[in-house]
Amino acid sequence: MYSRGLRWQGHGFLFSSLAIRIDRMGRKITAIETQKRNKDRVSIYLDGEYSFGLARIVAAWLQVGQELSEEKIAELTTADGHELAYTRALRLLNQQDRSESQIRLHLQRQGIADEIVNEVIERLVRAGLVNDERYAQNWVDNRNEFRPRSRRALAYELKLKGISREAAEQALGQLDEDQLAYQAARKQARKLNRLPQPEFRQKMLSFLARRGFSYETSAPITDQVWAEEHVDDEFKDFETTDEVNR
Repeated sequence: MYSRGLRWQGHGFLFSSLAIRIDRMGRKITAIETQKRNKDRVSIYLDGEYSFGLARIVAAWLQVGQELSEEKIAELTTADGHELAYTRALRLLNQQDRSESQIRLHLQRQGIADEIVNEVIERLVRAGLVNDERYAQNWVDNRNEFRPRSRRALAYELKLKGISREAAEQALGQLDEDQLAYQAARKQARKLNRLPQPEFRQKMLSFLARRGFSYETSAPITDQVWAEEHVDDEFKDFETTDEVNR
């Protein structure tokens, strides 16, 4: 197609080579090479020059000699952007399980557009790789096993992870506050059981308060755990008294 640069000379038009623009249907792929630093990506050469890089999965249907329109090139680079964001999310999940909110924040901090972030998360959810209900339940189970704390403290932690109230309530389920406090106190008692009772009580109450338990819950649990830790001492005192009476 001739766009401009027409000038009259003699019996016809003289076309200046500098003024002629020929609209081509596309640019030809002249090479597809695996990138040295990342075997999962390839470099695309158009008309003998490097043009852009693509993930292998995006470039799977391309071949040397194929022509690409500008529209198709734009589609490929957009798809590659989605694939890069998805790969980054997978790397994050390989480190440990994450909530939707955590993945969203991670990708946004890398400057990835919200539209792409939303599509990546939807893809992860469909694949079962991200599930906030599962994440919340695993979080609660892990806390109860290794660092027990109150329902209120657990709910607050889940909120910080971006878990919805509904998912949090489902994970907290029928947890018993007294049982949670007892589990936390039993673990801590191993560190405090050689202290005198007043100091044991003070430190245990402070510890349970930091774990989110109220005084009304902590006080009786503290007394119960003290008694359990020193039941042998009471038995020895009984034996000593019995021997003296004999």
